[in-house]
Amino acid sequence: MKQVFILLEKSLLGAPIQFKWQKAQGNYIAVTGADHAVKIFDRHGLKKNEISLQGPCVAMDWDVDGDTLAIIAEKSTCIYLWDGNTNKTSQLDSGMRDQMSFLLWSKVGALLAIGTVKGNLFIYNHQTSRKIPILGKHTKRITCGCWSSENLLALGSEDKIITVSNQEGDTIKQVLLKTELSDMQFSMMRSENRAITTENTISVVVGKKNLFLFNVNCPENSIDLGFQQHYGNVVCYHWFGDGYIMIGFSHGYVVVISTHFQEIGQETFQIRDHKDNLTNIAISQSLNKAASCGDSCIKIHDLSELKEMYAIINLDDENKGLGCMSWTDDGQLLAVATQRGSLHVFLTKLPVLGDTFSTRIAYLTSLLEVTVTNPVEGELPVTVSVEVEPTFIAVGLFHLAVGMNNRAWFYALGDTGVKKLKDMEYLGTVVSMSLNSDYAAVLFEGKVQLHMIESEILDGQEERETRLFPATVDEYRILCHTLTGDFLIYGTDAGVIHYFYIEDWQHVNEYRHTVSVRRIFPDPNGTRLAFIDDKSSGFLYCPVIDTVYEIPNFPPTIKCILWENWSMDKGVFVAYDDDKAYTYVFHKDTIEGSKVILAGGTKVPFSHKPLLLYNGELTCQTQSGKINNIFLSTHGFLNNCTDSKSSELRHILMQTLMLKRSILSFAGFSEAWEVCKLLNETSAWNELGSACLHHMEVEFATRVYRTIRNVGMVMSLEQIKGIEDHNLLAGHLAMFTNDFNLAQDLYLASSCPAAALEMRRDLQHWDSALQLAKCLAPDQISFLSKEYAIQLEFTGDYVNALAHYEKGITGNNKYQEHDEACQAGVAQMSIRMGDIRRGVNQAIKHPSRLLKKDCGAILESMKQFSEAAQLYEKGQYYDKAASVYIRCKNWAKVGELLPHVSSPKVHLQYAKSKEADGRYKEAVVAYKNAKQWDNVIRIYLDHLGNPEKAVSVVRETQSLEGAKMVARFFLQLGDYGSAIQFLVMSKCNNEAFTLAQQHNQMELYADIIGSEDTTNEDYQSIALYFEGEKKHFSAGKFFLLCGQYARALKHFLKCSNTEDNTAIEMAIDTVGQANDESLTNQLIDHLMGESDGMPKDAKYLFRLYMALKQYREAAQTAIIIAREEQSAGNYRNAHDVLFSMYAELRNQKIKIPSEMATNLMILHSYILVKIHVKRGDHLKGARMLIRVSNNISKFPSHIVPILTSTVIECHRAGDQIHQRQKRQQHHAHFVNSFSLSVNYCVQDVKIISHTAL
Repeated sequence: MKQVFILLEKSLLGAPIQFKWQKAQGNYIAVTGADHAVKIFDRHGLKKNEISLQGPCVAMDWDVDGDTLAIIAEKSTCIYLWDGNTNKTSQLDSGMRDQMSFLLWSKVGALLAIGTVKGNLFIYNHQTSRKIPILGKHTKRITCGCWSSENLLALGSEDKIITVSNQEGDTIKQVLLKTELSDMQFSMMRSENRAITTENTISVVVGKKNLFLFNVNCPENSIDLGFQQHYGNVVCYHWFGDGYIMIGFSHGYVVVISTHFQEIGQETFQIRDHKDNLTNIAISQSLNKAASCGDSCIKIHDLSELKEMYAIINLDDENKGLGCMSWTDDGQLLAVATQRGSLHVFLTKLPVLGDTFSTRIAYLTSLLEVTVTNPVEGELPVTVSVEVEPTFIAVGLFHLAVGMNNRAWFYALGDTGVKKLKDMEYLGTVVSMSLNSDYAAVLFEGKVQLHMIESEILDGQEERETRLFPATVDEYRILCHTLTGDFLIYGTDAGVIHYFYIEDWQHVNEYRHTVSVRRIFPDPNGTRLAFIDDKSSGFLYCPVIDTVYEIPNFPPTIKCILWENWSMDKGVFVAYDDDKAYTYVFHKDTIEGSKVILAGGTKVPFSHKPLLLYNGELTCQTQSGKINNIFLSTHGFLNNCTDSKSSELRHILMQTLMLKRSILSFAGFSEAWEVCKLLNETSAWNELGSACLHHMEVEFATRVYRTIRNVGMVMSLEQIKGIEDHNLLAGHLAMFTNDFNLAQDLYLASSCPAAALEMRRDLQHWDSALQLAKCLAPDQISFLSKEYAIQLEFTGDYVNALAHYEKGITGNNKYQEHDEACQAGVAQMSIRMGDIRRGVNQAIKHPSRLLKKDCGAILESMKQFSEAAQLYEKGQYYDKAASVYIRCKNWAKVGELLPHVSSPKVHLQYAKSKEADGRYKEAVVAYKNAKQWDNVIRIYLDHLGNPEKAVSVVRETQSLEGAKMVARFFLQLGDYGSAIQFLVMSKCNNEAFTLAQQHNQMELYADIIGSEDTTNEDYQSIALYFEGEKKHFSAGKFFLLCGQYARALKHFLKCSNTEDNTAIEMAIDTVGQANDESLTNQLIDHLMGESDGMPKDAKYLFRLYMALKQYREAAQTAIIIAREEQSAGNYRNAHDVLFSMYAELRNQKIKIPSEMATNLMILHSYILVKIHVKRGDHLKGARMLIRVSNNISKFPSHIVPILTSTVIECHRAGDQIHQRQKRQQHHAHFVNSFSLSVNYCVQDVKIISHTAL
């Protein structure tokens, strides 16, 4: 905060100092010290007057308007009155001989109250000069008092009494307190009744410790508030806000209490501003600030946020301390008196005066100082000292102007410094001024004077030096004006905006509005103009095309509009009031045409006045004479977005799209593009693409949709890229954004209106398409009518569908297919509308089978069965026709159609009707066609008496219900076996079991059920039955089937010898399935004869090992079995046993025993002999026999035949040597009867070499 001036103790002649600011205006301050004089200074510290007194000043006060200063002094009974308008002093005789001790002007009128040391009161009406003396108002000295807004006067005296009087001096109320009174104020304490708005409370400091709140309307509700002892004495207090009191204490504490009903006396804020002492506090309601002084410093708080320190003013030279302190009513100046007798005045709030030209700013930085700067271009600030405290400022390209009233001072802003040019007087008080490079335009008394700033009159150009608008008196009143580089623009009370072209020195354009134009704001180029009319509505005017656009959501409190000065953001402007700045954007080229949109709002800090907008940054002037920059909330994308969250990025994307920041900027990429890359979401790219379409940025939209691989949209945009017709292009883009009504309007306004019809046809908006076709393509009405009729039919509007089908018929053979479709529609709609005869005739004549079916279905739904069946029959839909004929009981027709009917349902219905008529043979045939086999079986059994046919049908169809019927039939006949068979077939196993048990047919039942899908319970029941009958084999068999292996084995082992072989086989299967070791051991014991002493054939043991997959044991057993079979001469059986075992071991990849392989080779050789002999291959036969003969011991029962065959085959093969060897070796074995023959043969055998063998 700047110090405006200081009055030292020498000029005031010492302490203590009293001072009073002029009320309302604050232009003067009255100061008095230890001398007998009151000095009056202006706000710059210049002494205006000095009033000499007879003694020291006791009290002084300004009236409510600040016109008159009243002063009382010691040793004087008169009152001094100084008139601020005339600068004259007068004296008023009170008529009292008492020494005066108190003086105070009324808050609302010209009443002056004076109290004396003896308690008398004198009331003076300065307007009427009426004097009212009141004697004995108090018994002692009147020390304090206050006026209410209702002109009630409250006084406090040394007699400790508070009196409340009216403006006539009559006492209304009074109250006695215990201690002395000081600092009395009238205010309003909040109560439950919020409707009370009068000042109902008198507050007064009692004994310097407490604050007494006296309720004038209800004295019994008065409150005496005490405070903490360590706060010290109450120094002073002030009411503020909605019933709050700020109190300063001597120990440096500042406390805020509430007087609200529910929190009366509660401390809402407390701080110790000063360590040693506090001497005074002051509050400025207009500035919304509070100040406390003490400890040689002043601390200032913001009332909206008391915890934060707004400013600190240090007065280190004032070592004796500070005294009283006071603000002017407007909060611009703060005066502080000191204990050593000096007075300091500080500038706390400047008049917010400023102006801009392009990016240059001029603003008031002190009462007599203006600063000019260009923050965008980086120019150093230039300070200009002015001669008067200005009320207006204007800046141009090369000049600065300041002024007040009807005078203005002009300064030249050069590179070398600031130079005063001249001062000018105008014909009236200047309202506003605007400058450009050469001219100044001044508004006063409804006129504008345009004149050159620096006169350089050339020959013949005198008339271009100055001009007054309007040219004639009383033509109109000018309410606002501005200057651009080329134009003077002004608005009038008649609502006309005039453009005056300075170059040609004539008016070139005007726009007539409906009401007065109050403010105008051109953009930097002057090509667009925002203005506010008398209704506080905002508009945007484009003089080039003479078009006005209303600014949407325009608050009525707007004070000013600023245009964006950044060249890349043309069309952006802000409108601001005291609280917010609203960002608007003018979009020139959109599919909806030019328009203005609201992009968002930004909160403006308190006491900030925006002056300049550049690239989203708002430069504001503050009350402290400084400038501060704030960023618009709509320009958040200007910050680094890399670390932003997804939700923040989506908000930023919305901002960039509204501001049309999707166009490639100077950096090569758009902000919107970068945000979409960071989001990497298809929805974000689609939003960007839609915005590009809206703003008709086809190239950029193509790039966006190509990025997200939207092939369809890219191809569509490529097709329209070369269109030059603006409306046609906008229509296509509107269609792409699904705004079809707008697209139609644009198409119709374009050079290709038929595109609107084509669009509506593609969208199937047939009603709109028909309306368009009447004007654009009448030949298409028939085709559109048909399509519209189809849609109406689908929605159920059959009346209009019929009408459009009829309109759709062209009667032209060229469009036969189309006409047939329309005729089909006429037929269907006629039927639906009740014109059945017409519809049926149309359908019969129509060649389409499908139409007949559809019409038949409609008639069927309408219960017109005869006509429906007729159409079905005509359409060769015999199943449907027969079904409908059945519904209308036309059995004759049904019978005619049956050969063509394939639907079982129809045959079933026909069969039922024939059965009801007793025509069973025909019914059977129909039931067979319907595949209703149960009914076929029933009729064969119940009506035709042909059980053979019934049984045949049951066996063919496997009908369960039919089987039950046949079973019941045989049961009635007493054929229990057949009955059981068919019960099992019908899955009635329990009934079949019971029947078999009753009639001793269990073996039959068991045989039957063994071939069916049967449950374990059924098998168990049979097994238990056979168990009870001691039929062990059957019991074991069924216990095996139900999985009870132990019981099955038990019964198999109990079988008699007649069943022994089969039973043992079943026992082996049982053990193999059970895979139980105990059961296996039990069976092995049985086979070995452990149980009955009779070992069983080894083949069973072999089969057991095979069933148990114990292949090695099985192999050993197989060798034993094969040896026994071989000894018995059963060589084939022995071979089969060994071969099967050999194959199984190979499959299981188990090593083959050598004995098994040798035996199998010898047996196999023996078997191959017959094959080779039959084939005549005696050499191979001889070789096989030689191999067998070499192991002849393994064929003991056939030694002679084998050797004989060997000799014969060798003879046939010519093997003499082997014949001789065999003869000598086995001669004893030959039978005598064969010896001669053998010898004879051997003698003639030729020698065959061993190699041949």
